[in-house]
Amino acid sequence: MRLLATIVCFLFLASANAQKAYQPVTNKTIASRYGAMITPESARKQLSVIAGETMEGRETGTRGQERAAAYIISQFKEAGLQPGVEGTWEQHYPLYRDSLETGTLTSGDRTFHFGLDFYAGIQETPDIDISADIVYAGYGIISPEHNDYKGLDVKDKIVIVREGAPATMSREKANPTEKAAVAAFRGARALLVVSKGANRFRALDQHYIRKTDIYRTRDTSSRTGIYYITPATAAFIMGGDSLQAEKGILPQTSARPLHIVFHKKDLTLWPSNVLGYLEGTDKKDEIVFVTAHYDHLGIVDGQIHFGADDDGSGTTAVIEMAKAFGKAAKDGYRPRRSIVFMTVSGEEKGLLGSAYYTANPVYPLANTIVDLNIDMIGRVDPEHEHDTNYVYLIGDNKLSSALRPISENANNTFTGFQLDYKYNDPNDPHQFYYRSDHYNFASHGIPVIFYFNGTHADYHKPTDTVDKINFNLLARRAQLVFYTAWELANKPVRLPVDRNER
Repeated sequence: MRLLATIVCFLFLASANAQKAYQPVTNKTIASRYGAMITPESARKQLSVIAGETMEGRETGTRGQERAAAYIISQFKEAGLQPGVEGTWEQHYPLYRDSLETGTLTSGDRTFHFGLDFYAGIQETPDIDISADIVYAGYGIISPEHNDYKGLDVKDKIVIVREGAPATMSREKANPTEKAAVAAFRGARALLVVSKGANRFRALDQHYIRKTDIYRTRDTSSRTGIYYITPATAAFIMGGDSLQAEKGILPQTSARPLHIVFHKKDLTLWPSNVLGYLEGTDKKDEIVFVTAHYDHLGIVDGQIHFGADDDGSGTTAVIEMAKAFGKAAKDGYRPRRSIVFMTVSGEEKGLLGSAYYTANPVYPLANTIVDLNIDMIGRVDPEHEHDTNYVYLIGDNKLSSALRPISENANNTFTGFQLDYKYNDPNDPHQFYYRSDHYNFASHGIPVIFYFNGTHADYHKPTDTVDKINFNLLARRAQLVFYTAWELANKPVRLPVDRNER
């Protein structure tokens, strides 16, 4: 009996301590009324537009992305939000696209073409139109024990080198960028790298070229262009044998100059982040952010990559939450803190939209208390095929000790998911913590939660379509974010930043 009493007392104290650890302020009845507005049916309606054919895959900088932005704005207006960017809805930011107009190497009466006989990075290669003699410089390496440039004069010439490095050297020495720097230091005007495999460029992935020509800066003025050529091309321009060229054996100099023409067309793009603002009451200067990225991969090889899960599902959740919070505010339940609902572009290009926002914030980062970021919540990964009642949470304990208890309380009270923290492990090889837009907030010391369903067979493929979305899961996962945001926006004390595991 005494043992039983001790156990009961222990359980009571444990329960009391747990309640003492976090006491929610959310009125369950009121919050549930508005959380229930987020339904599978309404989510399906939203996503069918966002991931529909007319959006053309929503690639950053395209008309599909602009159409998606216009649709999101229409939904934010319908939700009763205010424009979030000084009277407008969009924060535009510059990106640059270089498209190649002419890319040729001409030796004598023969012309070699970009993508077929040679390749050069469009972004990294400067505009050039030169004719110069060619000098072969072995591997193109200079080190204390090895000097391929000994006795060579390469000033104002084109240098041709072998791919790789001697077996006795470190792999860093094989880096073409380092080889180009060595050649440039000695006055060379361009670098040709002989790549093994005569058919390498015939199978060149044109989509890869197209994808990598959007970037944030366009400073190529001081770079020496690197042109990767086939052994057959190398043999012709140097007057040697292609089989010997495969082995790195070429004449020291060419019999005739090489004419390189590489002309690009520069285009400045102005994609946008879309921000909707819901003003709070007595703590309105403190901001809760709810984010997702609305861009995807666009049209690749003639196929629309719809991006229903990535991240049409997160964009849908943000819109649905905006409508629920907007209705609550209209009914007199306005949050104490302001909430910004932001859908960003440029995520698939390297988190560019969120990086621009945090570098150029509309609302002071010092007043931004949290970012709840939603990226892929409409599917089930292979690990959970037989138990779909889950969601991955990432980053929730890295900057604030109070955020996880708030999140778990919201889940226990309203949604009842298995919260899976597998990808929150800093040693996890996927490193998802650094791979979505919340990280640009976390890197500025703002607590975050990243909501994620894991990857699947349709990830980044044209088969990531609306018909494969589990709308019951999408709606419930969005509700979890909603209830967490409700609590964070209304609690009396601001979320502390008392950890530093960013």
